[in-house]
Amino acid sequence: MRVFITIIAAGLLTCLPLSSQSKYEIRAAWLTTIGALDFPDQKANSAQGVIRQKRELCRILDKLKEAHFNTVLLQTRLRGDVIYPSIFEGFAESLTGFTGRNPGYDLLKFAVEECHKRGLELHAWIVAIPAGNERQTKLQGKAAVTRKHPEICRKYKGVWYLDPGNPKTADYLAGIVHEIVSSYDVDGIHLDYIRYPDHPADFPDRALFRKYGKGKTLEQWRRDNITRIVRRLYDETKKLKPWIKVSSSPIGKYKDTPRYSSKGWNAYHAVYQDVSRWMKEGIQDLIFPMMYFQKNSFYPFALDWNEHKNGRWVVPGLGIYFMHPDEQDWTLDEICRQISFTRENGLDGQAYFRTRFLLDNTKGLLDELKEQVYPYPAVVPPMTWEDSIPPSPPTRPSLSVQDKTTRIKWQAPAQKDKNDACYYRIYASDSYPVDTGDGRNLMESRTDSTCYTFISKEPWKQQLYWAVTAVDRFGNESLPLTFNAPPEGIDIIEGNLLDIPQGHILIISDMTGKELVRLPASTKDWPENIRDGLFRLSLLGPDGQVQIIGITLR
Repeated sequence: MRVFITIIAAGLLTCLPLSSQSKYEIRAAWLTTIGALDFPDQKANSAQGVIRQKRELCRILDKLKEAHFNTVLLQTRLRGDVIYPSIFEGFAESLTGFTGRNPGYDLLKFAVEECHKRGLELHAWIVAIPAGNERQTKLQGKAAVTRKHPEICRKYKGVWYLDPGNPKTADYLAGIVHEIVSSYDVDGIHLDYIRYPDHPADFPDRALFRKYGKGKTLEQWRRDNITRIVRRLYDETKKLKPWIKVSSSPIGKYKDTPRYSSKGWNAYHAVYQDVSRWMKEGIQDLIFPMMYFQKNSFYPFALDWNEHKNGRWVVPGLGIYFMHPDEQDWTLDEICRQISFTRENGLDGQAYFRTRFLLDNTKGLLDELKEQVYPYPAVVPPMTWEDSIPPSPPTRPSLSVQDKTTRIKWQAPAQKDKNDACYYRIYASDSYPVDTGDGRNLMESRTDSTCYTFISKEPWKQQLYWAVTAVDRFGNESLPLTFNAPPEGIDIIEGNLLDIPQGHILIISDMTGKELVRLPASTKDWPENIRDGLFRLSLLGPDGQVQIIGITLR
């Protein structure tokens, strides 16, 4: 117990920024579409409605990018319905206000494109086992899975579920996963409710248990059923696109731990999720356990998940909706302590449920994240268990600086194979070489273009040195291609113009070496026609020799 108390004490910190923040941290938000809980408020029932719905999503993504998030878990399958045109299930009610109505555009395709424009990963969040309540299945009509495939559906306590004990359930869900993975450039498949209903003592599966149980206990048979589905969906994804991350959101407590009791509510016993086995077998790339608890119901179980991750990633889900006065009225400090604890103990990031409570700045949470917790960008780590070979770096650097605008260009590297689609990360710093391991230097986490333009609104934000790296689909990053490396022995000069020695002429050039003006020794002030920016200073001596003497930021 003494060791546990010491660990907890280390995590009871306020949301302070890291002095030298790693650039690797998963920062995710669940974007809920069922009932339009997070999105969309605007309904797509006309051309203008589509435009308004798209703008609403873009505003959400802009705010997430501004707060330095990097992952969006977008609810794609809800309760037997979806947000994209599918051969398996109909359109969700929340898109138009009418179950089954086509919104007139492909929301999933649009969301993927807009996320990637902002350097965000999009993981398709699939609610796996629930198939809808009576109202939902009635509105779905002939498109309802309960009508099309009644053999794999079971009604339990007024709600319909796919039956994990029926082998055809895995086939059905694998078809949905195949449809999404093959048709969309998603970065992840995120499995939610991949479990039995809560404490399903009388779930109607005894006939299937007698048929398929083969000497197992009912509990172990049910765990094996869920594991079989997880394995099937993982394999279905990886055979199509091995770089796509497969994750799940299990119940927030795996089992009782020597540190603390789960009080009967855990993944293993209550809903038959053997998550530790999934991680050992390697059929999950990461998990987002739903750790919507306070104090000792959070900390010991976070440690337990981390001890069972087997080289994969654990990103605790934080229940920020409990901060709302209409819920449990948690304090901001509670969430801050949980964030600090995950960092102190080497977990792989944080996820927030839900996006609306985040962007509504509940109790100042969004402000705290932007100002203290996430002051700099971070990126998702590479999936080295799938591929650890970095791509070749970009080539042929080109840089131009004019006034407050910096433009860099480069040439794409050769690809390892035809599936090795690359994008790029941009870094900048006032020191050379640019440290690409420091998140503070990350200017752009993803761009698909081979050119980049930065316009500095404040001169002090215009960086001296730039670098670009290539990133493959697994997240492996190349060595940096550097721009405008300083000549050896050249200093950065601060302040006004230097005294120009008699008989010499000062040459002011831009950072590409283009000469802008020559000044005689009598000059003491900057020419009025030169705006703020980055400049190279050289001296032309009486003997006609030119010597670079430094670089200045004005």
